[in-house]
Amino acid sequence: MIANPMLQALVPLVDDLSREMPDGERYRRLLEAMRALLPCDAVALLRLEGDWLLPLAVNGLSRDTLGRRFKIDEHPRFGLLLAAGGPLRMAADSPLPDPYDGLVEGFHGQLEVHDCMGCPVQVGEKPWGLLTLDSLGKERLAAVDLRDLQAFASLAAATVSVVQRIEGLALRAEDERRRADIFRALMAEKSAPPALIGQSPAHLRLLEEIAIVGNSALTVLLTGETGVGKELVAQALHAASPRAARPLISLNCAALPETLVESELFGHVRGAFSGAVADRRGKFELADGGTLFLDEVGELPLAVQAKLLRVLQGGQLQRLGSDREHQVDVRVIAATNRDLAAEVRAGRFRADFYHRLSVYPLLVPPLRERGQDVLLLAGNFLEQNRSRLGLGSLRLDAGARAALLAHDWPGNVRELEHLVSRSALKALAGQSPRPRIVSLSARHFDFPVAPESEVAGTTAAATDAPAAGTAAAPVDLRTATEAHQRQCIAASLERHRHNWASAARELGLHRANLVRLARRLGLAGKGPAG
Repeated sequence: MIANPMLQALVPLVDDLSREMPDGERYRRLLEAMRALLPCDAVALLRLEGDWLLPLAVNGLSRDTLGRRFKIDEHPRFGLLLAAGGPLRMAADSPLPDPYDGLVEGFHGQLEVHDCMGCPVQVGEKPWGLLTLDSLGKERLAAVDLRDLQAFASLAAATVSVVQRIEGLALRAEDERRRADIFRALMAEKSAPPALIGQSPAHLRLLEEIAIVGNSALTVLLTGETGVGKELVAQALHAASPRAARPLISLNCAALPETLVESELFGHVRGAFSGAVADRRGKFELADGGTLFLDEVGELPLAVQAKLLRVLQGGQLQRLGSDREHQVDVRVIAATNRDLAAEVRAGRFRADFYHRLSVYPLLVPPLRERGQDVLLLAGNFLEQNRSRLGLGSLRLDAGARAALLAHDWPGNVRELEHLVSRSALKALAGQSPRPRIVSLSARHFDFPVAPESEVAGTTAAATDAPAAGTAAAPVDLRTATEAHQRQCIAASLERHRHNWASAARELGLHRANLVRLARRLGLAGKGPAG
């Protein structure tokens, strides 16, 4: 039986979680209650997807943890907890590295987790995920009754069941349920989870659009800047469609010489041109029954556009050098970073082909419009590089997080991925012996601290501004980072009418940590009463 004080505390929490509220808010309140009632520094709820654990909600861990995908066989502590069948506290002297080393918030200089426990979450008769508690103190969790942790795991399972029941009521037909299952599977693919990760309004709108058009047969034109992830969106659209079990064939139209584009698309017969020694099917035939993704479609020659138009309209094509027609059933998803409407006006793109492609235009938002999604995506890339480099932990320090949030990301998600990979190598270089926990700081990044206009504006509030006509003093990284933090905190407080709890949630911080940071930055006058 659960200790009476704990039982009394859980009763109002159960009532609270039964109310109507967003799914994320249910999980947030559950973990917040755990932090308040159990002696720990961090808690997390992770969903099991095949061989991976995906953080669904965290409290006390860095924001980028939500973007990490943990492969179970690379994190033996997770494997032991999942296999336990019930609540388990790891031995205090266990040599196994903790997946959260370096990720616990607010403890500068102390990175290793020294005490952890967890409990599998069962929904129905099936394992659904894992609830974990961690502490930086060696014996702090010894005071936790395993039955109390089981009670929270049961409450987590009940909360998940409520969310799933609400989702089930919202689905109106069997094909919509199937589509949702396929879409969830794509979001946590067994072999290599894709980076369609984010919680910003812009990203959630994109996911909604994918769910709407994915189940249709409409041609989709993906637009957006270079590096935003248009190919991943195309994969999501295919996975959400009735064609998900059929092939998804991709062709980068910009990577082929003009003389080979037609052959690649439509195929050729033997002798059609020099080097054509056998009949060959093109991408359309390979994609028959499935989806063809035409990346960089704005690079196609006008002559090829005309032939493509015929295939899109009637599904009929001829291999190069052949008079025989082939009938294909292919859904086309195209992508471009060009303004095709402007290309049409300039005569470089056929108007009829443009209108045939853009039946359902879908804009993939740039990273700079996605707020703190940059930290979630960074977490995903950090975990990939941690595994690749054989490290115990690869993390961001506070300055690195601030620098990532301040950057404008002209290269978008691809730029972020490459930056994390480079910076991990730089941080590791020259360290002997090789450390188990590697921290990335802003000095490992190779982009400017801030544009000159931004530096001039942000530092004026933090330092004495130079007189008009005098040269501005050099700005070091710490000064610029703290200035940016002041801006972010002040803007968030203004948006939430100085509600510190709401601002902390938006900024991905615990309320107490936000208050301490604000005071350190000289914003104590704005601190909450008491």
